[in-house]
Amino acid sequence: MNKPWVVGITGASGAAYGVRLCLYLLSQGEDIHLLVTDAGWRVLKEELGWDAARRKETLDAQFGSAPGTLRYHPIQDIGASTASGSFQTRGMIIIPCSMGTLSGIAHGASDNLLERTADVMLKEGRPLIIVPRETPLHAIHLENMLKLARMGVRIIPAMPAFYQGPQTVSDMVDFLVGKVLDSIGVEHELYKRWGMPDAQHGTTDPNQPQ
Repeated sequence: MNKPWVVGITGASGAAYGVRLCLYLLSQGEDIHLLVTDAGWRVLKEELGWDAARRKETLDAQFGSAPGTLRYHPIQDIGASTASGSFQTRGMIIIPCSMGTLSGIAHGASDNLLERTADVMLKEGRPLIIVPRETPLHAIHLENMLKLARMGVRIIPAMPAFYQGPQTVSDMVDFLVGKVLDSIGVEHELYKRWGMPDAQHGTTDPNQPQ
């Protein structure tokens, strides 16, 4: 039996990143334990039109038909399985990650289940990937990210690239999600990689930037 991934969605803009990551992992038969902050639910409502008042029903409608299994834990359920280091997981991705959540993790606050689960990843030496979404960044944001990076946390800012020729917002979302999947070792074909043959012409462009 494969160990599950933990995915956290916070109140930063960019809820589509977290949803797309969940959909892809579930489509590959991966199991997910999902943690969403209250602010994260508000962003899901504002950006994607989700019904934040009927959370379980909304998640079932969005993810219920996928091959993998999604288990949702309320953010204040500090006794949930992911809060314990004895519960085995493959790692955790927080996508998107607000600066408030990032600060709580960097300072070991563990004020809710998401922060506590991230703390478990750190103490158990498991992969922790954070996708921060804020601009501009001030010194405290940068110091907190540096502190976590020095502890081995992978920081993948929500920065779209354009060398793969995105045509839609979904293309840009897929690029970022693809970079996260690369980081956790999950194979995908969500975007055209640098140096790969052009999809239309079967050639590579030597002037294409990285």
